[in-house]
Amino acid sequence: MAKNTSSYACDECGATTVKWLGRCPQCGEFGTLTEVLDAPAAAPGLKASATGTAPRNPAVPVPQVNATAAPERLTTGVSEFDRVIGGGLVPGQVLLLSGEPGAGKSTLLLTIADSVAETTGRPVLYLSGEESVQQIAVRARRIAADDDNLLVADDTDLAHVIGHIEANSDPALVIVDSVQTVASAEVEGRAGGVAQVMAVAQALTRVAKLRGVPVILVGQVTKDSTVAGPRALEHIVDTTISLDGERHTALRLLRTVKNRYGSLEVAAFEQTEVGMREVLDPSTLFRGEREAPVPGVCVTVTMEGNRALLTEVQALVTPNPAPNPRRAVTGLDSARSAMLIAVTEHTCGNKLHQQDVFLATVGGIRLSDPAADVAICLALLSATGTGLSPLDLAIIGEVTLSGDVRPVPQLGERVAEAIRLGYRNLLVPAGTGKRVNGRAEGGRLIEVRTLTEAIAAFDALQPTRRRN
Repeated sequence: MAKNTSSYACDECGATTVKWLGRCPQCGEFGTLTEVLDAPAAAPGLKASATGTAPRNPAVPVPQVNATAAPERLTTGVSEFDRVIGGGLVPGQVLLLSGEPGAGKSTLLLTIADSVAETTGRPVLYLSGEESVQQIAVRARRIAADDDNLLVADDTDLAHVIGHIEANSDPALVIVDSVQTVASAEVEGRAGGVAQVMAVAQALTRVAKLRGVPVILVGQVTKDSTVAGPRALEHIVDTTISLDGERHTALRLLRTVKNRYGSLEVAAFEQTEVGMREVLDPSTLFRGEREAPVPGVCVTVTMEGNRALLTEVQALVTPNPAPNPRRAVTGLDSARSAMLIAVTEHTCGNKLHQQDVFLATVGGIRLSDPAADVAICLALLSATGTGLSPLDLAIIGEVTLSGDVRPVPQLGERVAEAIRLGYRNLLVPAGTGKRVNGRAEGGRLIEVRTLTEAIAAFDALQPTRRRN
Protein backbone atom coordinates (compact mmCIF):
# COMPACT_ATOMS: atom_id res chain seq x y z
CA MET A 1 0.00 0.00 0.00
CA ALA A 2 1.29 3.49 -0.89
CA LYS A 3 2.61 5.62 1.96
CA ASN A 4 1.45 9.15 2.71
CA THR A 5 4.39 11.51 2.61
CA SER A 6 4.69 15.12 3.68
CA SER A 7 6.74 18.16 2.81
CA TYR A 8 7.05 21.66 4.24
CA ALA A 9 5.84 24.74 2.37
CA CYS A 10 6.55 28.40 3.09
CA ASP A 11 3.43 30.45 3.82
CA GLU A 12 5.09 33.56 2.34
CA CYS A 13 6.58 32.46 -0.99
CA GLY A 14 5.30 28.87 -1.46
CA ALA A 15 8.76 27.27 -1.58
CA THR A 16 8.86 23.62 -0.47
CA THR A 17 11.47 21.55 1.39
CA VAL A 18 11.58 17.87 2.39
CA LYS A 19 12.24 18.69 6.07
CA TRP A 20 11.33 21.47 8.46
CA LEU A 21 13.66 24.45 8.62
CA GLY A 22 13.54 27.45 10.89
CA ARG A 23 14.15 29.80 7.97
CA CYS A 24 12.82 29.55 4.43
CA PRO A 25 15.75 29.03 2.02
CA GLN A 26 13.90 30.90 -0.74
CA CYS A 27 12.60 34.15 0.83
CA GLY A 28 14.57 34.13 4.10
CA GLU A 29 11.54 34.46 6.39
CA PHE A 30 11.64 32.78 9.80
CA GLY A 31 8.99 30.40 11.13
CA THR A 32 6.93 30.24 7.92
CA LEU A 33 7.34 26.56 6.98
CA THR A 34 4.26 24.40 7.63
CA GLU A 35 3.72 20.71 6.96
CA VAL A 36 1.75 19.74 3.86
CA LEU A 37 0.58 16.18 3.14
CA ASP A 38 1.55 15.07 -0.35
CA ALA A 39 -0.54 12.83 -2.57
CA PRO A 40 0.16 9.12 -1.96
CA ALA A 41 2.86 7.77 -4.23
CA ALA A 42 2.06 4.84 -6.46
CA ALA A 43 3.24 1.45 -5.22
CA PRO A 44 6.38 0.07 -6.87
CA GLY A 45 5.57 -1.70 -10.10
CA LEU A 46 2.08 -0.22 -10.35
CA LYS A 47 1.60 1.16 -13.85
CA ALA A 48 -0.93 3.69 -15.06
CA SER A 49 -3.80 2.32 -17.06
CA ALA A 50 -3.35 2.46 -20.82
CA THR A 51 -7.10 2.82 -21.40
CA GLY A 52 -9.17 5.97 -21.13
CA THR A 53 -12.76 7.17 -21.11
CA ALA A 54 -14.71 9.10 -23.70
CA PRO A 55 -14.12 12.87 -23.32
CA ARG A 56 -17.06 15.19 -22.70
CA ASN A 57 -15.96 17.51 -25.52
CA PRO A 58 -14.28 15.83 -28.51
CA ALA A 59 -11.43 17.56 -30.27
CA VAL A 60 -12.47 19.63 -33.31
CA PRO A 61 -10.55 21.21 -36.20
CA VAL A 62 -9.38 24.78 -35.55
CA PRO A 63 -11.28 26.25 -38.56
CA GLN A 64 -14.56 24.98 -37.08
CA VAL A 65 -14.07 26.79 -33.77
CA ASN A 66 -16.11 29.99 -33.51
CA ALA A 67 -13.31 32.20 -32.23
CA THR A 68 -15.09 35.46 -33.13
CA ALA A 69 -17.85 35.07 -30.56
CA ALA A 70 -16.93 37.35 -27.65
CA PRO A 71 -17.98 36.20 -24.16
CA GLU A 72 -21.03 37.94 -22.79
CA ARG A 73 -19.92 40.47 -20.20
CA LEU A 74 -21.60 41.91 -17.15
CA THR A 75 -20.82 45.61 -16.77
CA THR A 76 -20.45 46.63 -13.14
CA GLY A 77 -21.39 50.28 -13.57
CA VAL A 78 -17.92 51.35 -12.43
CA SER A 79 -16.54 52.26 -15.84
CA GLU A 80 -12.85 52.38 -14.93
CA PHE A 81 -13.02 48.95 -13.27
CA ASP A 82 -14.82 47.55 -16.32
CA ARG A 83 -12.17 48.96 -18.63
CA VAL A 84 -9.34 47.46 -16.58
CA ILE A 85 -10.81 43.94 -16.69
CA GLY A 86 -11.54 44.11 -20.43
CA GLY A 87 -15.06 45.56 -20.60
CA GLY A 88 -16.89 43.81 -17.77
CA LEU A 89 -17.14 40.51 -15.90
CA VAL A 90 -17.35 37.24 -17.83
CA PRO A 91 -19.63 34.45 -16.51
CA GLY A 92 -17.54 32.03 -14.46
CA GLN A 93 -14.58 34.41 -14.34
CA VAL A 94 -12.42 34.30 -11.20
CA LEU A 95 -10.52 37.47 -10.30
CA LEU A 96 -7.84 37.96 -7.66
CA LEU A 97 -7.59 41.49 -6.24
CA SER A 98 -4.52 42.23 -4.11
CA GLY A 99 -3.24 45.33 -2.39
CA GLU A 100 -1.63 46.70 0.74
CA PRO A 101 -3.75 46.99 3.91
CA GLY A 102 -5.63 50.28 3.79
CA ALA A 103 -5.36 50.63 0.02
CA GLY A 104 -9.15 50.55 -0.33
CA LYS A 105 -9.84 47.04 -1.62
CA SER A 106 -12.94 46.47 0.50
CA THR A 107 -14.27 49.95 -0.21
CA LEU A 108 -13.84 49.51 -3.95
CA LEU A 109 -15.47 46.07 -3.94
CA LEU A 110 -18.44 47.27 -1.88
CA THR A 111 -18.95 50.06 -4.43
CA ILE A 112 -18.82 47.53 -7.28
CA ALA A 113 -21.12 45.09 -5.45
CA ASP A 114 -23.74 47.79 -4.80
CA SER A 115 -23.60 48.98 -8.42
CA VAL A 116 -24.01 45.43 -9.80
CA ALA A 117 -26.90 44.72 -7.41
CA GLU A 118 -28.65 47.91 -8.46
CA THR A 119 -28.18 47.54 -12.22
CA THR A 120 -28.99 43.80 -12.46
CA GLY A 121 -31.65 43.47 -9.79
CA ARG A 122 -30.03 40.16 -8.81
CA PRO A 123 -28.40 39.23 -5.49
CA VAL A 124 -24.72 40.04 -4.99
CA LEU A 125 -22.92 38.17 -2.19
CA TYR A 126 -20.18 39.87 -0.16
CA LEU A 127 -18.65 37.20 2.08
CA SER A 128 -16.05 38.42 4.55
CA GLY A 129 -13.71 36.48 6.79
CA GLU A 130 -12.00 39.62 8.09
CA GLU A 131 -14.91 41.81 9.24
CA SER A 132 -18.20 41.18 10.98
CA VAL A 133 -21.52 41.91 9.29
CA GLN A 134 -21.87 44.99 11.50
CA GLN A 135 -18.48 46.35 10.41
CA ILE A 136 -19.31 45.76 6.75
CA ALA A 137 -22.65 47.54 7.21
CA VAL A 138 -20.96 50.60 8.76
CA ARG A 139 -18.59 50.85 5.79
CA ALA A 140 -21.42 50.26 3.32
CA ARG A 141 -23.57 53.03 4.80
CA ARG A 142 -20.64 55.44 4.73
CA ILE A 143 -20.26 54.99 0.96
CA ALA A 144 -24.03 54.71 0.33
CA ALA A 145 -23.83 51.04 -0.72
CA ASP A 146 -27.31 50.14 0.52
CA ASP A 147 -29.11 48.28 -2.27
CA ASP A 148 -31.51 45.58 -1.02
CA ASN A 149 -29.90 43.00 -3.33
CA LEU A 150 -26.48 43.45 -1.70
CA LEU A 151 -26.20 40.54 0.74
CA VAL A 152 -23.38 40.37 3.30
CA ALA A 153 -22.20 37.55 5.57
CA ASP A 154 -19.18 36.81 7.73
CA ASP A 155 -17.84 33.28 7.58
CA THR A 156 -14.49 31.53 7.35
CA ASP A 157 -15.61 27.96 6.64
CA LEU A 158 -15.33 26.98 2.98
CA ALA A 159 -18.39 24.72 3.15
CA HIS A 160 -20.47 27.58 4.53
CA VAL A 161 -19.15 29.98 1.88
CA ILE A 162 -20.16 27.59 -0.89
CA GLY A 163 -23.48 27.06 0.92
CA HIS A 164 -24.17 30.81 0.75
CA ILE A 165 -23.60 30.69 -3.01
CA GLU A 166 -25.85 27.66 -3.48
CA ALA A 167 -28.59 29.16 -1.32
CA ASN A 168 -29.00 31.97 -3.85
CA SER A 169 -30.31 30.61 -7.13
CA ASP A 170 -28.82 33.20 -9.47
CA PRO A 171 -26.24 35.52 -7.90
CA ALA A 172 -24.82 38.15 -10.24
CA LEU A 173 -21.50 38.34 -8.42
CA VAL A 174 -19.72 36.75 -5.44
CA ILE A 175 -16.96 38.50 -3.48
CA VAL A 176 -14.82 36.63 -0.93
CA ASP A 177 -12.71 38.82 1.36
CA SER A 178 -10.22 37.30 1.73
CA VAL A 179 -9.04 33.95 0.35
CA GLN A 180 -6.41 33.67 3.13
CA THR A 181 -9.06 33.77 5.90
CA VAL A 182 -11.22 30.94 4.56
CA ALA A 183 -10.37 27.35 5.48
CA SER A 184 -11.65 23.88 4.60
CA ALA A 185 -12.28 21.28 7.30
CA GLU A 186 -11.18 18.59 4.84
CA VAL A 187 -7.67 20.02 4.44
CA GLU A 188 -4.98 20.03 7.12
CA GLY A 189 -3.16 23.21 8.03
CA ARG A 190 -4.11 26.64 9.25
CA ALA A 191 -6.09 29.22 7.28
CA GLY A 192 -3.75 31.13 5.00
CA GLY A 193 -1.33 28.23 4.68
CA VAL A 194 -0.30 26.92 1.30
CA ALA A 195 -2.56 23.87 1.36
CA GLN A 196 -5.60 25.79 2.57
CA VAL A 197 -5.21 28.67 0.12
CA MET A 198 -4.88 26.27 -2.80
CA ALA A 199 -7.87 24.18 -1.69
CA VAL A 200 -10.09 27.25 -1.18
CA ALA A 201 -9.10 28.83 -4.50
CA GLN A 202 -9.62 25.60 -6.45
CA ALA A 203 -13.01 24.92 -4.82
CA LEU A 204 -14.33 28.44 -5.47
CA THR A 205 -13.02 28.31 -9.04
CA ARG A 206 -14.94 25.07 -9.64
CA VAL A 207 -18.11 26.65 -8.23
CA ALA A 208 -17.67 29.72 -10.44
CA LYS A 209 -17.21 27.64 -13.60
CA LEU A 210 -20.07 25.24 -12.85
CA ARG A 211 -22.60 27.96 -11.95
CA GLY A 212 -21.34 30.58 -14.41
CA VAL A 213 -21.07 33.24 -11.70
CA PRO A 214 -18.14 35.70 -11.51
CA VAL A 215 -16.14 35.43 -8.29
CA ILE A 216 -13.75 38.06 -6.95
CA LEU A 217 -11.20 36.84 -4.40
CA VAL A 218 -9.34 39.34 -2.24
CA GLY A 219 -5.70 38.42 -1.66
CA GLN A 220 -3.52 39.64 1.18
CA VAL A 221 0.01 40.72 0.33
CA THR A 222 3.42 40.19 1.90
CA LYS A 223 5.81 42.93 2.94
CA ASP A 224 7.27 43.07 -0.58
CA SER A 225 3.77 43.63 -2.07
CA THR A 226 3.42 40.17 -3.61
CA VAL A 227 0.29 38.07 -3.09
CA ALA A 228 0.58 36.00 0.08
CA GLY A 229 0.51 32.25 -0.42
CA PRO A 230 1.70 29.99 -3.22
CA ARG A 231 2.55 31.42 -6.61
CA ALA A 232 0.21 28.84 -8.13
CA LEU A 233 -2.74 30.87 -6.78
CA GLU A 234 -2.19 33.42 -9.55
CA HIS A 235 -2.25 30.63 -12.14
CA ILE A 236 -5.59 29.26 -10.93
CA VAL A 237 -7.52 32.51 -11.39
CA ASP A 238 -8.42 34.08 -14.74
CA THR A 239 -7.53 37.66 -13.86
CA THR A 240 -5.10 39.17 -11.38
CA ILE A 241 -5.44 42.85 -10.49
CA SER A 242 -3.67 44.97 -7.89
CA LEU A 243 -4.67 48.17 -6.13
CA ASP A 244 -1.61 50.29 -5.41
CA GLY A 245 -1.14 53.63 -3.71
CA GLU A 246 0.96 55.46 -1.18
CA ARG A 247 -0.51 55.77 2.31
CA HIS A 248 -0.09 59.56 2.41
CA THR A 249 -1.89 60.16 -0.90
CA ALA A 250 -5.49 59.59 -1.97
CA LEU A 251 -4.51 58.32 -5.43
CA ARG A 252 -5.00 54.61 -6.11
CA LEU A 253 -3.95 52.82 -9.30
CA LEU A 254 -5.78 49.64 -10.30
CA ARG A 255 -3.62 47.50 -12.61
CA THR A 256 -4.16 44.21 -14.36
CA VAL A 257 -1.22 41.86 -13.94
CA LYS A 258 -2.83 38.98 -15.84
CA ASN A 259 -6.06 38.83 -17.81
CA ARG A 260 -7.30 35.90 -19.90
CA TYR A 261 -10.20 38.00 -21.17
CA GLY A 262 -8.46 41.24 -22.17
CA SER A 263 -5.30 43.29 -22.30
CA LEU A 264 -3.34 44.69 -19.37
CA GLU A 265 -4.76 48.08 -18.36
CA VAL A 266 -4.61 50.63 -15.57
CA ALA A 267 -7.24 52.85 -13.97
CA ALA A 268 -7.01 55.63 -11.40
CA PHE A 269 -9.23 56.16 -8.37
CA GLU A 270 -9.25 58.75 -5.62
CA GLN A 271 -10.00 57.51 -2.13
CA THR A 272 -12.45 59.88 -0.44
CA GLU A 273 -14.53 59.83 2.74
CA VAL A 274 -17.53 58.61 0.74
CA GLY A 275 -15.77 55.88 -1.20
CA MET A 276 -13.66 55.49 -4.32
CA ARG A 277 -14.06 58.17 -6.98
CA GLU A 278 -13.11 57.40 -10.57
CA VAL A 279 -10.44 59.61 -12.14
CA LEU A 280 -11.27 59.66 -15.84
CA ASP A 281 -8.25 61.74 -16.93
CA PRO A 282 -5.35 60.65 -14.67
CA SER A 283 -2.72 62.59 -16.65
CA THR A 284 -3.72 65.67 -14.66
CA LEU A 285 -2.54 63.95 -11.47
CA PHE A 286 0.99 63.27 -12.67
CA ARG A 287 1.86 66.77 -13.91
CA GLY A 288 2.30 70.07 -12.12
CA GLU A 289 0.24 73.10 -13.09
CA ARG A 290 2.67 75.96 -13.69
CA GLU A 291 2.66 79.36 -15.35
CA ALA A 292 6.40 79.30 -16.14
CA PRO A 293 9.04 76.60 -16.73
CA VAL A 294 11.01 75.28 -13.75
CA PRO A 295 14.59 73.93 -13.82
CA GLY A 296 14.88 70.16 -13.69
CA VAL A 297 11.32 69.41 -14.81
CA CYS A 298 10.36 67.62 -18.05
CA VAL A 299 7.16 65.94 -19.26
CA THR A 300 7.09 62.53 -20.93
CA VAL A 301 4.35 60.17 -22.15
CA THR A 302 4.20 56.68 -20.65
CA MET A 303 1.91 53.78 -21.48
CA GLU A 304 -0.09 51.88 -18.89
CA GLY A 305 -1.77 49.10 -20.86
CA ASN A 306 -3.40 50.87 -23.81
CA ARG A 307 -3.71 54.19 -21.96
CA ALA A 308 -1.23 56.99 -22.58
CA LEU A 309 -0.39 59.09 -19.51
CA LEU A 310 1.52 62.35 -19.46
CA THR A 311 3.90 62.24 -16.54
CA GLU A 312 6.29 64.76 -15.07
CA VAL A 313 9.82 63.72 -14.13
CA GLN A 314 11.86 65.93 -11.84
CA ALA A 315 15.58 66.18 -11.17
CA LEU A 316 17.60 68.05 -8.56
CA VAL A 317 21.39 68.27 -8.71
CA THR A 318 23.48 69.73 -5.86
CA PRO A 319 27.27 69.85 -5.32
CA ASN A 320 28.77 67.31 -2.94
CA PRO A 321 32.54 67.21 -2.29
CA ALA A 322 32.26 63.79 -0.62
CA PRO A 323 33.79 60.84 -2.51
CA ASN A 324 30.43 59.03 -2.68
CA PRO A 325 27.67 61.43 -3.72
CA ARG A 326 24.07 60.51 -2.99
CA ARG A 327 21.66 59.03 -5.56
CA ALA A 328 18.00 59.09 -4.46
CA VAL A 329 15.21 57.89 -6.76
CA THR A 330 11.45 57.98 -6.12
CA GLY A 331 8.97 56.43 -8.55
CA LEU A 332 11.66 55.36 -11.07
CA ASP A 333 13.79 52.26 -11.51
CA SER A 334 17.01 52.80 -9.56
CA ALA A 335 19.25 50.72 -11.84
CA ARG A 336 17.99 52.38 -15.00
CA SER A 337 18.26 55.83 -13.42
CA ALA A 338 21.91 55.14 -12.53
CA MET A 339 22.55 54.15 -16.15
CA LEU A 340 20.92 57.33 -17.47
CA ILE A 341 22.97 59.47 -15.08
CA ALA A 342 26.14 57.82 -16.42
CA VAL A 343 25.10 58.21 -20.08
CA THR A 344 24.20 61.88 -19.52
CA GLU A 345 27.55 62.58 -17.87
CA HIS A 346 29.47 60.74 -20.59
CA THR A 347 27.59 62.54 -23.39
CA CYS A 348 27.63 66.06 -22.00
CA GLY A 349 30.69 66.14 -19.79
CA ASN A 350 28.77 67.35 -16.71
CA LYS A 351 30.51 66.26 -13.53
CA LEU A 352 27.54 64.47 -12.03
CA HIS A 353 29.92 62.13 -10.17
CA GLN A 354 30.72 65.10 -7.92
CA GLN A 355 27.09 65.98 -7.24
CA ASP A 356 24.10 64.58 -5.39
CA VAL A 357 21.33 63.60 -7.78
CA PHE A 358 17.65 63.28 -6.87
CA LEU A 359 15.07 61.96 -9.34
CA ALA A 360 11.32 61.69 -8.77
CA THR A 361 7.92 61.43 -10.39
CA VAL A 362 4.77 63.34 -9.43
CA GLY A 363 1.56 61.97 -7.94
CA GLY A 364 2.96 58.69 -6.65
CA ILE A 365 3.14 56.97 -10.07
CA ARG A 366 5.91 54.43 -10.65
CA LEU A 367 7.58 54.54 -14.06
CA SER A 368 9.39 51.63 -15.68
CA ASP A 369 8.69 52.66 -19.28
CA PRO A 370 11.95 53.29 -21.25
CA ALA A 371 10.09 56.04 -23.14
CA ALA A 372 10.92 58.34 -20.21
CA ASP A 373 14.70 58.00 -20.74
CA VAL A 374 15.28 61.14 -22.82
CA ALA A 375 13.06 63.19 -20.51
CA ILE A 376 15.10 62.04 -17.49
CA CYS A 377 18.39 62.94 -19.20
CA LEU A 378 17.14 66.40 -20.19
CA ALA A 379 15.72 66.96 -16.70
CA LEU A 380 19.19 66.23 -15.31
CA LEU A 381 20.75 68.76 -17.69
CA SER A 382 18.08 71.32 -16.88
CA ALA A 383 18.77 70.86 -13.17
CA THR A 384 22.45 71.75 -13.78
CA GLY A 385 21.43 75.05 -15.42
CA THR A 386 21.53 74.03 -19.10
CA GLY A 387 17.99 75.20 -19.88
CA LEU A 388 14.30 75.03 -19.12
CA SER A 389 11.77 72.68 -20.68
CA PRO A 390 9.03 74.76 -22.39
CA LEU A 391 5.53 74.23 -21.02
CA ASP A 392 4.33 72.88 -24.39
CA LEU A 393 7.15 70.31 -24.82
CA ALA A 394 6.65 66.57 -24.34
CA ILE A 395 9.66 64.25 -24.62
CA ILE A 396 9.54 60.61 -25.73
CA GLY A 397 12.36 58.16 -26.40
CA GLU A 398 14.56 55.37 -25.08
CA VAL A 399 18.28 55.99 -24.54
CA THR A 400 20.90 53.30 -25.11
CA LEU A 401 24.33 53.00 -23.48
CA SER A 402 25.87 54.43 -26.65
CA GLY A 403 23.67 57.53 -26.40
CA ASP A 404 21.34 56.63 -29.26
CA VAL A 405 17.64 57.52 -29.03
CA ARG A 406 15.45 54.61 -30.04
CA PRO A 407 11.72 54.37 -30.86
CA VAL A 408 9.29 52.97 -28.32
CA PRO A 409 6.02 51.04 -28.81
CA GLN A 410 2.68 52.80 -29.40
CA LEU A 411 4.20 56.08 -30.54
CA GLY A 412 0.95 57.09 -32.24
CA GLU A 413 -1.06 56.84 -29.01
CA ARG A 414 1.58 58.77 -27.08
CA VAL A 415 1.81 61.59 -29.63
CA ALA A 416 -1.97 61.91 -29.97
CA GLU A 417 -2.47 62.13 -26.19
CA ALA A 418 0.23 64.78 -25.81
CA ILE A 419 -1.30 66.93 -28.55
CA ARG A 420 -4.77 66.48 -27.05
CA LEU A 421 -3.52 67.93 -23.77
CA GLY A 422 -1.93 70.96 -25.44
CA TYR A 423 1.68 69.91 -26.03
CA ARG A 424 2.53 71.31 -29.45
CA ASN A 425 6.25 70.44 -29.51
CA LEU A 426 7.18 66.78 -29.27
CA LEU A 427 10.81 65.70 -29.05
CA VAL A 428 10.72 62.15 -30.42
CA PRO A 429 12.97 59.44 -31.94
CA ALA A 430 13.84 59.70 -35.63
CA GLY A 431 11.27 58.08 -37.89
CA THR A 432 8.31 58.83 -35.63
CA GLY A 433 6.54 60.76 -38.38
CA LYS A 434 6.28 57.57 -40.46
CA ARG A 435 5.04 55.51 -37.52
CA VAL A 436 2.25 57.68 -36.11
CA ASN A 437 -0.02 57.38 -39.17
CA GLY A 438 -1.08 61.00 -39.32
CA ARG A 439 -1.86 61.29 -35.59
CA ALA A 440 0.53 64.23 -35.13
CA GLU A 441 -1.85 66.81 -36.59
CA GLY A 442 -1.70 70.00 -34.55
CA GLY A 443 1.77 69.26 -33.20
CA ARG A 444 5.38 69.63 -34.33
CA LEU A 445 7.58 66.55 -34.27
CA ILE A 446 11.24 67.21 -33.47
CA GLU A 447 12.98 64.00 -34.47
CA VAL A 448 16.41 63.11 -33.05
CA ARG A 449 18.73 60.13 -33.47
CA THR A 450 21.06 60.59 -30.50
CA LEU A 451 21.05 62.16 -27.07
CA THR A 452 23.47 64.79 -28.42
CA GLU A 453 20.88 65.80 -31.04
CA ALA A 454 18.19 65.83 -28.34
CA ILE A 455 20.26 68.22 -26.23
CA ALA A 456 20.83 70.47 -29.24
CA ALA A 457 17.09 70.50 -30.03
CA PHE A 458 16.32 71.20 -26.36
CA ASP A 459 18.79 74.10 -26.41
CA ALA A 460 17.23 75.51 -29.59
CA LEU A 461 13.84 75.71 -27.85
CA GLN A 462 15.19 78.04 -25.18
CA PRO A 463 13.93 81.63 -25.50
CA THR A 464 17.25 82.87 -24.14
CA ARG A 465 20.48 80.95 -23.66
CA ARG A 466 21.10 80.37 -19.96
CA ARG A 467 24.64 80.30 -18.64
CA ASN A 468 26.03 78.62 -15.55
